[in-house]
Amino acid sequence: MRGTARQAIALVLLTGLVLLVCAGDSVRNAGEELEDGPVKTMVLTVGHPAGWVADALPFAAIADGLTGWVSSDDDLGSAGGGFDAPAGTGGDTGAGAVRIAPEAFGGTREPLRSLLVTGDSMAQPLDAVLARRAARADVRTRRDVKIGTGISKTDIVDWGKLAGEQVAEQPADAVVVFLGANEGFPMPIGGKDVECCPPAWIAEYATRARAVIDAYRRGGAKRIYWLTLPAPRERARADITRVVNDAIRVAGAGFGAPVQVVDVAELFTPGFAYRDALEVGGRERLVRDPDGIHLNERGAELLADRLLERLRRDFVLR
Repeated sequence: MRGTARQAIALVLLTGLVLLVCAGDSVRNAGEELEDGPVKTMVLTVGHPAGWVADALPFAAIADGLTGWVSSDDDLGSAGGGFDAPAGTGGDTGAGAVRIAPEAFGGTREPLRSLLVTGDSMAQPLDAVLARRAARADVRTRRDVKIGTGISKTDIVDWGKLAGEQVAEQPADAVVVFLGANEGFPMPIGGKDVECCPPAWIAEYATRARAVIDAYRRGGAKRIYWLTLPAPRERARADITRVVNDAIRVAGAGFGAPVQVVDVAELFTPGFAYRDALEVGGRERLVRDPDGIHLNERGAELLADRLLERLRRDFVLR
């Protein structure tokens, strides 16, 4: 049965009246959340009187009560599960994850007594500079540099084994890792050797780097500082260095404060553009070796300053 045009108009007016008395406050609230401007002014021109009507009459509260059934019948309160479930029991949150310690968000505030500086030739002469600076604060430094080694090559040193042995022989409160000048070798993935550097290769590198991190953490290291590589001069080497840095950042993610990826690339080569010199003390100073890969003594001193700032933030140093 079809109604007349007059009946249709009456129905529209009746619907508007019902919305006015039952939901006028919603129009006002929505208008008040808008940014200042003509749209907000127009909405509030209608919303203020509509809200006044809704506040003065009881219909808005009645409507809220009548529509309460729309919400789920499930008890989503804290009683009986969720975040209040006992640790390790799982529950509706899919818990069972390792509890996060407060140390993940701040320094240990413990004295720094021992430091391990390790890596390939990139760690020289940084290891010597840090050892001298740390000695002034009565920190014992072990320098363990493995020249010519890498994570993607295991013929000389397997870093997955070496890391555990380093901290087993001589535990360290903090570990500085500067490694990656000899990368780009094929790695066995899924039963075949994969050349550098598709996503599968980068993922394998990150997985291996994370295994090294885990070994240091199991050995008791409270802080691990893994340094990215500054851009080298040679383009082909730069391409490998870039993906190695990407893998290092992924490997170090998710640990919080105990594992920190130090962005040496941005410090010495902003925008990953190679440069030999930086402004130090108001003057341009050479910070790279002539080979276009390593840091020279002045560059190592600059980097040591940055690392000591982090160590003082994370530990108590004399």
